[in-house]
Amino acid sequence: MTEWPVALRGTTETVVTTRGPNDRWNVAALGVQVPEGDGPATATTWGNTRTRRNFHREGGGYVQFVDDPVVFADAALSIREEPEPVLDATAAWAEVDAEHVGTGEDDGTRREHWELKPVESAVVRESPPTTNRGFNAVVEATVAASRLDVPAYDTETLRERLRFFEGVARKCGGEREREAIQQVREHADGDW
Repeated sequence: MTEWPVALRGTTETVVTTRGPNDRWNVAALGVQVPEGDGPATATTWGNTRTRRNFHREGGGYVQFVDDPVVFADAALSIREEPEPVLDATAAWAEVDAEHVGTGEDDGTRREHWELKPVESAVVRESPPTTNRGFNAVVEATVAASRLDVPAYDTETLRERLRFFEGVARKCGGEREREAIQQVREHADGDW
């Protein structure tokens, strides 16, 4: 059995590419969860996303670990397609089989649960781990921005979070984090 190329814990935010019906690779954000004890990693898709449809059609994709906040924000909030499955910004990746294991609903939004099993993986580049509050703020801002139109979430609460995370990204991040948070603002129509 192939192992993940990095240690997973809690929810690890990744970028996933899945092949669409046009043979191009859709780029999106995907939180990968690791259960307590033994068991495969899992992920949840929300709504009628390209990732969900491509997982059903193709049965998998490429989970990628990136350290560039602009690449992450773009994956989380835009529609992007690439000719190849592994992005240049990827530090490590795993080709996964995605098995549908359940469906639910949250305030009218369909969610589907997937088990992800690596079939091939690689570390593209190794670098010492760092903790950048600006990058983390960008990740949290993309989560809040992606929920702005979801009935289960209070819009004003999400806008408050966006304003807070924008401040953290601008104060604690570098040039790429500031560029990424501006991209989040643009994708979310700057409505915060």
